[in-house]
Amino acid sequence: MLIFTTQMVLDTLSSSLKNTLGKITKAIFVDDTLINELVKDLQRALLQADINVQLVFELSKNIKERAKENPNPGLTKREQLLTIVYEELTNFLGKEPKEISITKKPTQIMLVGLFGSGKTTTAGKLARFYKKRGYKVAVMQTDTWRPAAYDQLEQLAKQIGIDFLGIKKEKDPVNIYHAFEKKLKEYDIVIIDTAGRDALSEELIEELNQLQAAAHPEERLLVIAADLGQAAQKQAQAFHDTCKVTGVIITKLEGTAKGGGALSACAVTGAKVTFIGIGEKIDDLEAFHPQRFVGRLIGMGDLEGLLEKAKEVISEQSAEEMKDKFLKGDFNLIDLYEQMKALKQMGSFGKLMEMIPGMGSLQLPKEMLQVQEGKLEKWKHAMSSMTKAELEDPEIISAERVDRIAAGSGVSIGEVRELLKQYRQSKKMMKMFKGEQDIGKLMKNMKGKLPKGFGG
Repeated sequence: MLIFTTQMVLDTLSSSLKNTLGKITKAIFVDDTLINELVKDLQRALLQADINVQLVFELSKNIKERAKENPNPGLTKREQLLTIVYEELTNFLGKEPKEISITKKPTQIMLVGLFGSGKTTTAGKLARFYKKRGYKVAVMQTDTWRPAAYDQLEQLAKQIGIDFLGIKKEKDPVNIYHAFEKKLKEYDIVIIDTAGRDALSEELIEELNQLQAAAHPEERLLVIAADLGQAAQKQAQAFHDTCKVTGVIITKLEGTAKGGGALSACAVTGAKVTFIGIGEKIDDLEAFHPQRFVGRLIGMGDLEGLLEKAKEVISEQSAEEMKDKFLKGDFNLIDLYEQMKALKQMGSFGKLMEMIPGMGSLQLPKEMLQVQEGKLEKWKHAMSSMTKAELEDPEIISAERVDRIAAGSGVSIGEVRELLKQYRQSKKMMKMFKGEQDIGKLMKNMKGKLPKGFGG
């Protein structure tokens, strides 16, 4: 069982989409009135997220036209309509993920963007992402304009445990690149952090062109902040015309209502999103998969993404067992503790919330969403004073047993009761999940009927 704290990516858009699709699952009939209402709600939700108006109307038109089709064999009209909305949202976000092929040694990834987009931080996150996957990575600092850029990336490299390449007082980025050119063969991946400006000036264009001519990077990724809103489209197009960007990294996507602007900017330029930044920590970078992203937005979760995170810290067998327990809701106090311990290693509990199918659509009690780091240690002490029978069946723990456990473990009576309360709420929530009459259950029941990859 999982407990979480953090706001989800594009939280407002996600809530709106879930409410909109919830109308389909509750509708008795699927008729023109329902479809028109659905499309209007979708338009409102997408426009409020700063998604390009023209793209919103194109998406609406496609949904209306496809809704007239006869349902596919094995699907009801409601299921067909949900599938159409899912597919159109996925198509809008690029349909298939943009994979970065790491075949050449070194594969050079050049990051471009304006001041404030988060290029340097993203260089560190990207290096961390690939190091965790077994690649030998180095970061190169060619930003000679921002004084703090050199020190910032050098510190990030030390934190990650990778090589840092840079010359502090050198003013020509091309000279910096040539100084390390022979050394680059030692690495699988070299990430080049470039300078930015307040706007895409002729000076910046010339600098990027010169560096690009020297390095011939395999990937040129535009780093763009999600909070730009619709201004992101103009910026993305300008960089695309200059650098022929091969992909986009969207930063600051957590907690912003305007992230749709950056997402639709990519749709306009044709440069696919490769990664999204979902927080400030070094591990808060995810490869972007349109199908999984839409699944999370509409409350369908992303078990595949969750298992990928799990396999970074626990064995594949343990990860599969964890998945089974999530879906069955069959766990005791030991399972609760072990799963939370593993999740703590995987990162913020909040970042994992939307990955669990159906969980995003549940209204969870606040106390379940506020787990402090220190509680795990106290819970461990409390559990060490429990009998095997109590651990396997916490329901037998009476008030007298609570007093005994507290006295034996040095944990307060209130903290023991809090652990038991957390366990019972977790069991209750999983029962709710099993009986959910919303999009989560409907889509789960449609398993095997929907397109490959639906809901992750």
